[in-house]
Amino acid sequence: MSQNVMITGAGKAVGLGFNMVLRYLEAGDNVVATVRKPCAELEELKTKYGNKLTILIMDIGSTESVQAAAEELSKKLSNLDLLINNAVSVSPDCDKGFFDANLDYIAQTVDITAVGAMRVIKAFYPLLKKSEMTALIMNISSEAGSISKCYRTNLIDYGMAKAALNMATMNLVNTFKGDKSINIFCVHPGWIRTDGKPDNPAPLSSYEAAEILRLLFEKKRNDFDGHRFITNLDEDYPF
Repeated sequence: MSQNVMITGAGKAVGLGFNMVLRYLEAGDNVVATVRKPCAELEELKTKYGNKLTILIMDIGSTESVQAAAEELSKKLSNLDLLINNAVSVSPDCDKGFFDANLDYIAQTVDITAVGAMRVIKAFYPLLKKSEMTALIMNISSEAGSISKCYRTNLIDYGMAKAALNMATMNLVNTFKGDKSINIFCVHPGWIRTDGKPDNPAPLSSYEAAEILRLLFEKKRNDFDGHRFITNLDEDYPF
């Protein structure tokens, strides 16, 4: 049975979000792809898949934009079965260490990556609650968001944002506790060539990683007892 899937941050053809859109379309699902601005590659998919793909313009840094997008989608779809919060932001100083990075960049990265995901969950919650199956929320995190495993001196804004996303996930685990109609995890998606460059040493292309995650998500849909921070291989990862 096909499901209604929404994926944020889908505007980069070599990125994970776009390739998850593609994988779910190939699997026969109805997909909502959200982007901040029009994407030519998504428009090409729209030409191929027609009404199976809905492209939604949405800025997750704006509560007003997210709410408007939710209201627009509610006129097109009766429910959502899966929400994948993939959208992320990194600063120009992401690769710099503490003494060289402009720390004023951090707040925006955290706002987009972590608070943005919460804005989306809050606005689209009514559509998730109308799912006829257990509605699933998957927050795309990173091993860089693990506080106990931290080894870097760079990626300050990115790591802080993903740690905040993990905390948001656990807060919502508590919020939804006892409600078997909705489930939520944060997941480290693996080391991926999201820049699309063949010389990137990461072992997975975005297309390969997307299928691993698609299969994992269905496996975890009704798992209410497992650890909430997992890897793409369904291994528990420490917060």
